[in-house]
Parts: sequence; C-alpha cells; structure tokens
Amino acid sequence: MRTPGLTAPLTGRPRPGFTITPSTAAESLAAGIPPDLATCDDCLLELFDPADRRYRYPFLNCASCGPRASVIEGLPYDRERTAMRRFIMCDECRAEYEDPGDRRFHAEPIACPRCGPRLDWNGGASYGDSALADAVRTVANGGLIALKGIGGYQLVCDAADEAAIARIRLLKGRPAKALAVMVPDLGDALAAAVLDDAEQRLLLEAGRPIVLAASRRTLPDALAPGSDRIGLLLPNSPLHHLLLGALDRPLVATSANLPGEPTITADAEAAAVFGRRADGVLAHDRPITARYDDSVAQVVDGRPRLLRRARGYAPAPLALPEPAAVPLLAGGAQRKHTCAVAVGHQAVLGPHTGDLESAAAFEAFTRMTADLGRLYGVEPAAAAHDLHPDYASTRHLVSLEGVGHIGVQHHHAHVVACAAEHGVPAPFIGVAYDGLGYGADGGLWGGEVMVADYAGFERTARIALAPMPGGERAVLRPARMAMGYLLGSEPGLDAVDPGIARAFLRRFDPWEVAVVRRMIEHDLNSPRISSAGRLFDAAASLLGLCDDITFEGEAAMRLEAAAADRWGRPLPWRITGKDGLLVLDPAVTLQALLAAARTEPIGTVAARFHATMVEATAELVRSAAARAGTRRVCLGGGVFANRRLSQDLLAVLRDDGCEPYLGERVPPGDGGIAYGQAAVAAARLARKGGA
Repeated sequence: MRTPGLTAPLTGRPRPGFTITPSTAAESLAAGIPPDLATCDDCLLELFDPADRRYRYPFLNCASCGPRASVIEGLPYDRERTAMRRFIMCDECRAEYEDPGDRRFHAEPIACPRCGPRLDWNGGASYGDSALADAVRTVANGGLIALKGIGGYQLVCDAADEAAIARIRLLKGRPAKALAVMVPDLGDALAAAVLDDAEQRLLLEAGRPIVLAASRRTLPDALAPGSDRIGLLLPNSPLHHLLLGALDRPLVATSANLPGEPTITADAEAAAVFGRRADGVLAHDRPITARYDDSVAQVVDGRPRLLRRARGYAPAPLALPEPAAVPLLAGGAQRKHTCAVAVGHQAVLGPHTGDLESAAAFEAFTRMTADLGRLYGVEPAAAAHDLHPDYASTRHLVSLEGVGHIGVQHHHAHVVACAAEHGVPAPFIGVAYDGLGYGADGGLWGGEVMVADYAGFERTARIALAPMPGGERAVLRPARMAMGYLLGSEPGLDAVDPGIARAFLRRFDPWEVAVVRRMIEHDLNSPRISSAGRLFDAAASLLGLCDDITFEGEAAMRLEAAAADRWGRPLPWRITGKDGLLVLDPAVTLQALLAAARTEPIGTVAARFHATMVEATAELVRSAAARAGTRRVCLGGGVFANRRLSQDLLAVLRDDGCEPYLGERVPPGDGGIAYGQAAVAAARLARKGGA
C-alpha cells in the first residue's frame, strides 16, 4: 500500500548509466532514520587483522553496520548532516566512499585512524590505543569506568567483582534492579545463561539487545538479586569488542545516569559527574546527537519480544492500520517513556527516554519530540495524549498552541499498540493489565478486558477495586497494597476471612496496621483501583517475597522468580457481575493463597497464583469473545512483561480457539503507549474525515 505523500510513481524515461543523486526530504521520510547496528562480521575481521589499515580502530564501520540514529543531525541522511561532518575523509576513505563496488560505498560514518574520531582517557591523559590500555588496566584491577558507548555513556566493571558491582549500585542509586552483563561471545553467554535457539538468535540480532534469560548462577547473585534471570548482551561496537577482547571476561555494562536522570551523552557532563566518582572516563570526540539506551528483549512463546525499544530498533518506522490524515504527535505516558510522530501510513516511535519525573527527563522528552518533528519535517496538526491530567507528557502536549488535542485512554492505547503492530482487523478483544492508568470514568484502572476497535472500546470486565492506602506510598510498599486487599474489599463483593488475614497482619507493626485500617475505613488518601499489577504486588507480599520495592515491578519479578519452573493447580477464583461488568474478585484467591502458604512451598503457591490469573483471564476473554463475535485477542500493559503469565495465557487462549497477540517490535508496557495513541488518533481522524 502506497503511503500518501511519501512515495510517487516513476515518470519519464530513465537516464542511462548509474548515478547517485542528492537525497530529498520525501525520500528520507519513506526510508526513516536507520537504527544503529552492531559491528558486522566483515568489519570484525578487519578489526583484528594486523595487516588491515583499520586494525584495532574503535570506530570502523561500513554500509551494513555502525552508528546511524545516534549521529544523525538532520535528514536526508548524508554525511554533512551527521556528527561525522567535522571529520574530513582522507583520500583512502574518500575512494571507498565513492566506489559503488566497495562495501563502504556511501557509508556515512566512514572513518579510519588517519581521519576519524579517536579515544581519550580522563580528558586527554592518554589517547588512542594508550587510552584503551589504561581503561583495560583499570577494569582488570577492580576499577569502575565510564565509557562512551554508541548512544550514551555506560558504567563498566568486572561482572564477577562484587565490590565493583556495589559501587555501581551506590552511584546509580539502584540497590536491587538487575544490571546488564556484556559477554565477549556466544560461548560466554551460554556459560552464564540457559539459552534456547530463539534466545541465541535474539542475542545475535544486529540490534544487539539485552536478552533476559534463565541464569546458570555462574555470576554473582548481586547482578540480579531476587531474580532467576540475567540480562546478557554481546558487544555492539568495535570499542566494546576491543575492550571485551582484552579483558576476556563478562563485564557489567549499564547506562551511566544518576537516580531519576536520563543517560548522559555529553562529554562535559560525563567528566563532571564521573570524573571523581569513577576510576576513569574512556571517551572519544565523535558527538552523540541523540540518546539511545540499550534495548531489552526476551523470548516468549518462541518469539522475540522487546520490553524496551531503543538502540538497534528505534526509530525504525511502524505501519499504521489507518493512515493519519494530518501529521500527528503522540506524547506517550509518564513512565518508560517514548513519544511518536505519524504521517500517512507510518508512525515513528522514538527511543526509550525513561520516567518523566525530573527536569532532566522532561527536557529529554521535549527535545525528542522536537527532534523527531524536525528530522522528519513533521509540523504536527494534532497531538494525542494520555487522559491523565498530571502526566508531564499530557501537560506539555495540551499546552501546545495551534494543535488539536486528542485524549486517548491509557489501556485502549495499550491494546491498540499490540493490534496495530500485528495488523489485527477490528473488532478485537483487549486485555490490558498494568499498574495504573487513568480510566475513562476518571478512576484508576489497570485490570481491564474490553471489546475494541482502533477508534474506541467498550469495557466488559475488570479486576475488583481495592484501596491503595497512602496512594503512591502503596506502590512503593506492596505490604500496604496487601493490607488494602485484606481490609478493604470492594462493597458488595467477598471479603477475606479476618482470621486468615490476621496471621499476615501480625508480621507488621500494629501501629502501621491500625493507620492503614483507619485510612481505608475513612477513605483517607486511599483511592480505589482496579489493577492487575497491584494485585501481583499484593500476592508477593502475602507470600513474604517482597514488602517494599526499590524499582517498579520488583515485587512481581520476585513472585515470578519464586514460581520458576514449578507447577500447580490454580487456586480458587470467582467472577461476579457488577454495574454491567464482569468482575474478577480476588478475595477468594488471596484467602486460598494465604491458606496454601501454610502447608505448601512458597514457590508452588506462587506458581498456582500465576495459573489462577491465566485461567480467570481466559474466562473473561471467553465471555467478551462470545459477546463481540470475535476470537482475536490483543494483550497489552506492563504486567505482560511477566514471561510466565504471558506464555501460559497465550497457550490457553490458543487452545480455546482464539487468535492471541502480544507485542514483538513494540513493548507491551508504557514504552508502546505512544504508538497506540498515534494509531487511535489516526483512526478517529479518519472517521471524522480528517477534520
């Protein structure tokens, strides 16, 4: 299908011979910004060939690999509009660049030791190979360095050195969240994790994502405390290959940022922040024009699924089911933020920029929206935003003048993102399971089943409401969420037996329990929410796995890790009706969970809880499917980062005769919201004739 405004039929007679003509903006829009790609095999051979003129050169690349999106300053994509324009090609590089038979023909970042970027250590203490040798020596001796990667700085240390790991955690304010481990080659990856064929292929993709896989426990538990999985990636640049080749060991390679801040890309900032906190800074003089964190992926149901879409994948364009009648800007959500622009049949989903909770993160967001619009020549006529009035992304888009505003419900955007990626015909059933999102009724949703198309939806089922004592405090303390479920069941639904609840409550300070009880009884700062994410948090606390979290999703991660490869029959569950909706009432399940935990291993009970959620969700889907006359089911929301839940639910739905879908190139969580918003806005504008 031709994209209006992006391509045109050929006219006139072709000229004889072969020529390269200047790029045009229209052609660039159709092609999109190419993602950064890992070093190809041909370049890798040159890198380690003493006879090659690019031997051990950290910035070699060709037309098939190297930096792209992270060095582009403008479109069309030509060298003079990249960060490489300041490096004048030597005669040999120029000859390769202009030779149609050379694999570096029009490779815009082409460089060599004579004319390209060079390494420096600690602001000029040493350069080139000497700089690399200083960095290698520092890491080998147990040190911590900041390294300028493709799309941002990274913190690097020996992955077997627990003291160095502790330093990184202290520096990043990241006491428990998993740290990515870069391994020299696939053999080292297999030594660190159990990898099936699909996971090995994913590791080797040109995008070189961090791949989550079952850990063999050969590396310290401090890398991913409380998890049975480890995040591995292979070297993605010549510099990484040289570093790993010299050290010949797994390395921690995590984004270099302070708590709540985006990854650092500027040299001066890296020197100021890490000059004294790290043991050295390995930088270079090629500027990073756009921030690109490492992408994160896992294999579910035999298919690769992105959980964070960044380096190597963004900003490759995605198709829209219905063309955007006018240029669109989509602002995304608040956490795991991405934004998007859309023109015609294409949407461009920008890279992960983090959580919009600091001035630096907000600045990164506004810069990305401006850069995407500038690079693609898109002057948005309409902006799609979340309904939550306090999201920074919503406030920013609503403040834009001369632009139409289209509010898109959070969970509708989740399931539409999945449907749009897979080109699912409407109508379809949507299952949206996440932490929290602003509901169409002004409430807080997060456990929803709906019948949807690309423009709208009808909610058919939800998880029962539970109080969230202390609001955001209950997100950080799953124990409070558990108390909310035990002490504040939704009016008209079952309540947990007080005798069974009492044993759990005795674990905590009586004063805290009394305060929470009073908050719930008097409806003080205890908003009632429908949330699958908070239900998983509560279950983790009830089983003693996690009462407080240090990062979003930690409680659910520990619950999934406890279940591991254990199996068990589902716990009792109950679906009732209320206000025209089916309601999954978790009280009977949580009561059975507490009772089972007295006599069964905690891991078995955790597995039974997962099985319960799969079985009950499938029943809600069956009801919605019968009502809507469709068997297409789209899963969306951050809870579907849970591999156990996703894989089992896909299998059960398929056994039921459904056609289930889960995001692959688009993350199921908030990182895919902007794409869903763009698809919804395009569909609504199409129904209004583009007005």
